[in-house]
Amino acid sequence: MSDTTPHSSSSSSSSGAASPETHVIDYRAAEQLLAARDPRGAVKLLDSVIAAHPENTAARLLRARAFFAAAQLRPAELEFELVLEREPDNAFAHFALARTHERSGRPEQARKHFRLAAALDPQPEYLQAARFED
Repeated sequence: MSDTTPHSSSSSSSSGAASPETHVIDYRAAEQLLAARDPRGAVKLLDSVIAAHPENTAARLLRARAFFAAAQLRPAELEFELVLEREPDNAFAHFALARTHERSGRPEQARKHFRLAAALDPQPEYLQAARFED
């Protein structure tokens, strides 16, 4: 299971390095920026969080969503794929990657991930996008 917020087991140094608390604040601020339709601002905050915590899947997923919202489809695709390497059963990541493929004009790749999302979590939006009846 992924972390829900960035954290670190080490304490911050007095050399001016960002503390674990700063990373949590930046992560939460990035969530707010994305909700306020400022995906580029969210990406900027998340870059430093991910640099300090590259293993943090939640931060990577949020950055992927921000890239997608900013129409930066290739970076979004790479982040969603990285999340899925770590969490192959993440239905939302499959769905979001499918939307990314769809926007990039790759319907067959999109369909595959829509179907995986629906199989993992049969919620109505995922099932509709999967088009199993086709």
